[in-house]
Amino acid sequence: MESSSFLNIDEQPISIGQAVKYLQNSGKLGQFIGDILRQYVIEKELQTREDIAISPALTEQAIIDFRLKNQLTDPKSFQEWLQNNGKDYDSFHSSVALGFKLEKLKAVVTEPKLPEYFIERKIFLDRVVISRIIVDNRELAEELQAQIEEGASFEALAREYSLTEDRIVNGMMGPVSRGTLPDKLRAAIDVARPMEIVGPIELEERYGLFRVEQILPASLEDTQLKQALQNELFEKWLAEKIQKLTVKLQVN
Repeated sequence: MESSSFLNIDEQPISIGQAVKYLQNSGKLGQFIGDILRQYVIEKELQTREDIAISPALTEQAIIDFRLKNQLTDPKSFQEWLQNNGKDYDSFHSSVALGFKLEKLKAVVTEPKLPEYFIERKIFLDRVVISRIIVDNRELAEELQAQIEEGASFEALAREYSLTEDRIVNGMMGPVSRGTLPDKLRAAIDVARPMEIVGPIELEERYGLFRVEQILPASLEDTQLKQALQNELFEKWLAEKIQKLTVKLQVN
């Protein structure tokens, strides 16, 4: 295997062993092997599963749509595009079909686990929009709270007294993941109503008043979120499959 030519550079043959050595020296051998193992697992699954059949018409329509979108309806133009991209029609057709099969495999693997995984991750997926006033002593925080209760503007007090950079936007933090909030703050916000002031709450030797502007609960009806969770689950599934493989690098 050592003597077999892997590629040629300026007419100089590079063996598999030399290529592996270059990858080792660059620190990329692990990633290279990982990519091979990933493709190996996917290919084996596609070959053995019977629940990921794809209609040929779906692939054909996708190719038609691609050619229309990229102005490649003329056969000559399409052939030139294929050549410029190192493909022929069969390899291009196979790559399009593989894309559909991979998405079907991802759905088949992840959909049974998706509801439970969503519940596990929900605390980090739910978001809240919060405004805050952060000061360095409790007495001032309590005084500002009293002023707000008497009708003072939260926004004006945030601009004048808050120590954080978001004071220039009236203390508005924007959407924040519930799961990233300190426990004390999350517990208070979870029972607060929109526009309610919570605090003072001590956080890292400072004191904060917080106003809940909006609650943005996560939902699996959000297509983008659902796809992201499916990708996470699929990568976990792949990693588990790869860990069970016996791998030997046979290069001198």
